[in-house]
Amino acid sequence: MFLLFAGLISVGLWIIDALVGTFDYTVGLGGVGEFFLGEGLQGHFYLATLVPSIAVTTRRLHDTRKSGWRQLLFLIPLVGFILWIIWMAKDGDDGPNMYGPNPKTPAGYPQDGTVLA
Repeated sequence: MFLLFAGLISVGLWIIDALVGTFDYTVGLGGVGEFFLGEGLQGHFYLATLVPSIAVTTRRLHDTRKSGWRQLLFLIPLVGFILWIIWMAKDGDDGPNMYGPNPKTPAGYPQDGTVLA
């Protein structure tokens, strides 16, 4: 949910930057690099949410018993993005794993997967 809302806010700020005129399409790699990194409000928002986005992605990978270092595969064009989408959409494991308890388990319920009678 964090990445969804951050993406929506980023698009909104990009539109505001384009309307206000703080977004320059001619700077950078023919405008391509600026489309993703942005300038003005959108660029500052991107930098402000970079570390929290990495932390949230690491936690999400831990929920599926994968190391957080696997997000570096995102740097491989196309293949990394497809793997990242699959891993982010996958439901977490039931019960605790080596990275900690399942965050979806309500407080007061056993973390080992046993069912209360």
